[in-house]
Amino acid sequence: MARVTVNLRAVTSWVGITRLFAVVLSCIAFSLVASTGDFGSPYGTWCMFTWCFCFAITLLVLFLELLELYPKLPFSWDDFTSAFSMLATLMVFTTSVVFPATFISSPCSGSKCARQAVATTVSCLCFLAYALEVGLTRAKPGDISSFLSTVPGLLKVFEAYVACLIFCLLDADSTEAGLQWCVAVYSICFIITLLIIIFTIGRCLSYVPCPLEKVLVGYNALALVMYLTATVLWPLYNFRGQSRPASCDRDCKWDKNLGITFLTIFNLIAYLVDLVYSTRMVFIRAPP
Repeated sequence: MARVTVNLRAVTSWVGITRLFAVVLSCIAFSLVASTGDFGSPYGTWCMFTWCFCFAITLLVLFLELLELYPKLPFSWDDFTSAFSMLATLMVFTTSVVFPATFISSPCSGSKCARQAVATTVSCLCFLAYALEVGLTRAKPGDISSFLSTVPGLLKVFEAYVACLIFCLLDADSTEAGLQWCVAVYSICFIITLLIIIFTIGRCLSYVPCPLEKVLVGYNALALVMYLTATVLWPLYNFRGQSRPASCDRDCKWDKNLGITFLTIFNLIAYLVDLVYSTRMVFIRAPP
């Protein structure tokens, strides 16, 4: 029978302590919201899913590292944990903004509102815990043993997540050629970026029969140009000759298009930074 080894550093190191805090905080957040019974809307479902998902995966990570079972897994553990911590940071940050904006009304009074306010505060602390984990596990300059822990790798997760937010805001009635091109830009870049993340975690990039680092630089440059066109075309087609309607509720199309505009700019900046860092990693070598 195989002997199980217990690695206490999994919970006593700074990264382990940070993960323990994230587990406790996410558990408190979804427990408080569950006690209110007010999370049935799509926004509430998203918030509950975020806290439960991050709680479950972080707990699983702690368990596998505590018993040192992760080396038996058929994928890159460092890349997986780096990608997840970045994803959890983004998801919890979004939830910490969406939940109070959707469910907490002003003035805030009563036990239910108090629990929602505490859940929001705990969620913000959970975001800080995951952000700290990203900082603690980020690769040092010159260390590329785990690609997704480098700045370009973390940016890949950010780019894919922002694209997902864009898809959530898109409407199905974009019939003009310029808007269809923008949707194509979001879709193509998302698919390629997601494949890069999956292949990196699955240790499949080494089988690509070409200089992969230079291909990634070329892809980042192409994605930057594509997002630059979307940054110009999306607001041009959606806002020319239009002002915000007076009766613009939570599902207002004008607000959604504005949100997509800002998210497009965020991804444009992300691809620009990604291109700069990946170019430095490939073409500018540190002196021996």
